[in-house]
Amino acid sequence: MINSMAIHISIAFTAGLFLGLFYFGTLWLTVQRLSRVRRPGILTLGGFFIRTGLTLLGFFVVISSHWERALACMLGFLLMRKLMAH
Repeated sequence: MINSMAIHISIAFTAGLFLGLFYFGTLWLTVQRLSRVRRPGILTLGGFFIRTGLTLLGFFVVISSHWERALACMLGFLLMRKLMAH
């Protein structure tokens, strides 16, 4: 039981890393394109809603009503945020 729990937490942490990479990577791409589009507001809002929606969907799939997985996933997400900020 403990071994299975450790595997699920490791998977949730890794998923959090990938969700963070997706979220902050697409945010960076959106910011890079802002100066080249005619309607930056549409790109900003559209990118925000798509990026946030897909990230939240990923969180809900990974968490599956387990607070331990939620914590591990969030830690992975925040670690990727820290790494991409540098």
